Amino acid sequence: MFLEVKGLKKYFPLSGRRVLRAVDDVSFSIRRGETMGLVGESGCGKTTLGRTIIGLYPPTDGEILLEGRSITRLKGREAYALTKDIQMIFQDPYASLNPRMTVSDIIAEGLDLHGMYKNAARQQRVFELLHMVGMLPEHASRFPHEFSGGQRQRIGIARALAVEPRLIICDEPISALDVSIQAQVINLLQKLQQELGLTYLFIAHDLAVVEHISTRIGVMYLGALVELGEAHALMANPLHPYTRALLSAVPFADPDASRARKRIRLAGEVPSPVSVTQGCKFQTRCPYCTEECTRSMPPMRQAGPDHAIACFHAEAVG
Repeated sequence: MFLEVKGLKKYFPLSGRRVLRAVDDVSFSIRRGETMGLVGESGCGKTTLGRTIIGLYPPTDGEILLEGRSITRLKGREAYALTKDIQMIFQDPYASLNPRMTVSDIIAEGLDLHGMYKNAARQQRVFELLHMVGMLPEHASRFPHEFSGGQRQRIGIARALAVEPRLIICDEPISALDVSIQAQVINLLQKLQQELGLTYLFIAHDLAVVEHISTRIGVMYLGALVELGEAHALMANPLHPYTRALLSAVPFADPDASRARKRIRLAGEVPSPVSVTQGCKFQTRCPYCTEECTRSMPPMRQAGPDHAIACFHAEAVG
């Protein structure tokens, strides 16, 4: 496997000995050259998981392996060198670019830090990267405020590509963009993946977009991974009750199909990740909950070829 995440936890200490369990014992793997989509409600821990993998947050427990090498707690030069292998595209193209830097300096910042290109070669590399993301050489001397949201996100993509990474974590890269621009950015990411052999962890809310771009999809709920499988198979036959409810909320363009579909409404609210609940995290909202679910957290188990689920009663759901 290219990337392996084993039992990863990220807890944030709060006042009064309370702990926020943002990522709670998550395990998965990503093959080289594929895109793993990660979906779930706001606050379920998707972004924290991505930032922990890239090293922006130190993990509380667990292990992260890149091509068999542990990158969990690298420090100093080793951690610095890792930034060449893993880069991130951030959600907000307005907040993720330094307004005081030109586009050229924003894109080349990683090149300068790693000493990859000098003088004329540096500028030529910036022009190449701008061309790769569909922008012009004359854009290099401008500032972020002179561009639209879609153009700023292209600049962010060029910055991520500059140091020639092998894995890119896309943290909801289209959610802040107009709908008319979202498809362009998705198509650009797919084109770059084919040309450069990139591997993506694609975090998003839009399930239709995730199905379109992903090889496999993982579903998170309250810091835990509850289902993982091949993209089209998972979308066609979700097994976890939370995944089924999530997919039932996806809008259809066909009004007749939308009216004919059964909407699954979950009772109650998402519990606080600060509250420590024994057993399955979904128990307070699950219509299939039994006493077994309240006693222990269901382990992730195989439910078919390349399909895993953390549920004691998946057969009843299906």
